[in-house]
Amino acid sequence: MMLKKIPYIFLMILFILIPTQREAVSAEASGNSTFAQQLLSKADRSRRSLLESASRMKYRDKWFECISKYKDIYEKYPKSDQAAWAIYQSAGLYRKLYKYSYLEEDLDNALALYEKLIEGYKDHRLADDAQYYRGEIYYREKNNPTQAFVELLKLDNNFPSGDMRSKGKAMMNEVSVALGKEEEITASNELVAVRNIRHWSTSTYTRVVIDTDMAVKYSYNLLKEDKTIDKPRRLYIDLENSRVGSDIVSSIPIKDGLLREARAAQYDKDTVRVVLDIDNIEDYKIFSLYDPFRVVIDVQGSGSQAKQTEKKGVASNTAGSAASTRAARKGIFKPGGADETVSLAGQLGLSVKTIVIDPGHGGKDPGCDINGDVKEKDVTLDLARKLKAKIEKEIEGCKVLLTRDKDIFVPLDERTAFANVNKADLFISLHVNAHKQESVYGIETYFLNMATDERAVMVAARENATSEKRISDLQSILNDLMLNTKISESSKLAYKVQDGMMANIKKTYRMRKDLGVKQAPFYVLIGAEMPAVLIEIGFSTNPYEKKRLLNIDYRALIADGIIDGINTYIKSIELAGSGNIGG
Repeated sequence: MMLKKIPYIFLMILFILIPTQREAVSAEASGNSTFAQQLLSKADRSRRSLLESASRMKYRDKWFECISKYKDIYEKYPKSDQAAWAIYQSAGLYRKLYKYSYLEEDLDNALALYEKLIEGYKDHRLADDAQYYRGEIYYREKNNPTQAFVELLKLDNNFPSGDMRSKGKAMMNEVSVALGKEEEITASNELVAVRNIRHWSTSTYTRVVIDTDMAVKYSYNLLKEDKTIDKPRRLYIDLENSRVGSDIVSSIPIKDGLLREARAAQYDKDTVRVVLDIDNIEDYKIFSLYDPFRVVIDVQGSGSQAKQTEKKGVASNTAGSAASTRAARKGIFKPGGADETVSLAGQLGLSVKTIVIDPGHGGKDPGCDINGDVKEKDVTLDLARKLKAKIEKEIEGCKVLLTRDKDIFVPLDERTAFANVNKADLFISLHVNAHKQESVYGIETYFLNMATDERAVMVAARENATSEKRISDLQSILNDLMLNTKISESSKLAYKVQDGMMANIKKTYRMRKDLGVKQAPFYVLIGAEMPAVLIEIGFSTNPYEKKRLLNIDYRALIADGIIDGINTYIKSIELAGSGNIGG
């Protein structure tokens, strides 16, 4: 019996003495952490020694000697906590070195290392520090407040619980001043005139726009129904330092099932109150646009109590001629409540029945100059007409509407409202690009989101007919604006359309450039209740692309590419809606 127990006892001893695989891995990780910590301590001592010696800091090789010690850590032990610290300290050293070298490459190395830390260690407590310092470098050393604002905006959005957020907000305010974005509301005793109230309605959506002569501060409130005085629910907007204009219609009937009417009156000596009497709304959002300044109110409803006859794209009043202004004002917003749990394919009935094409610019707004008498507005209108004819011929059962079918001026907020009231399934805005360097060329497609690079900010500023300062201001509030926006679906549509255009151009032109899909805050896309994209079909400032833009065959190729992209997108959502995703 004892002999039979010996193997069992032997196995038990082996089990106790030999560590498990998990324990071995843990031991190895612990050992790596120990080695990494030893190296980090050594590098930290080297850094402190360098920064305490004025004579050593004069020699570039002394800086690199210290930086290389940190580099050993994050290259040998990239998964360790010490790796994040090593990257962070290396970036800081490069930034300090710049104060001695004045070499741009040192700043670029610092920015790259901070980016490496953000991307590779996004959950580390130093990630938000790295994001803050990227903003600070662009502002303090690079003298680029626009990109600094973008970096600080990323800090505010991506690290809401980080300890650098409050510091970042303070710097955003400082950068805003540098951008000249401070409110420039008139300091005189003269009150700003409220000139016009416009609206577009359906049974499920209404957009109301308040036009003023200059930018004004505003606030809003939602009042409950008061049966004792026979008052419905009301949404009111108070415009400060304002007066009711002499030509405004003070009471505008709407009666679309959502709103009864809009009323404007002088609430006190320097406040105009605009009241929206409510029948049945589920959600709303309020924001301001600039150049000219206007306050936009979008309301949504289920349509369950809608009138049997719904208005189709009818605007009350004509657009006011509000003057352009340099004043800016951040709006106050209430988050929207779009039901993102319902698939887009389900919402569209597994088909795209209505597409709104928006030829950019028009009338008094020519856009960029192509070639003397030919302007951007002419090229985009021609392309839009081609698209309409081709889509209605090639995509069965699909109706195409144009936001303008002739050379007229249509405000950007009206274009989006047109798509919404006509219940469009897709919205595509057409434009021609421009750049200060004529060597820049290529095709790109945008969807609505915060701009993540400076050139996207510039493109948005040009298409919005506003300044980069305004875009920076808009970006800080864009999160609230986009809560009802189909960002994901717009992104998918953008990629399909971009791929379609490039594939078509490839067949004919050897010299071509795919600038890809990007994101930026375009006014014309804000509030769109369907997937929406903005396409830049080429650069009028590039000699080669200018010739192409003037060529009707090139525009036909672009049109075919856009249609190919739309078709691919439709097939993808129908496939997703059917549940047949492969195999």
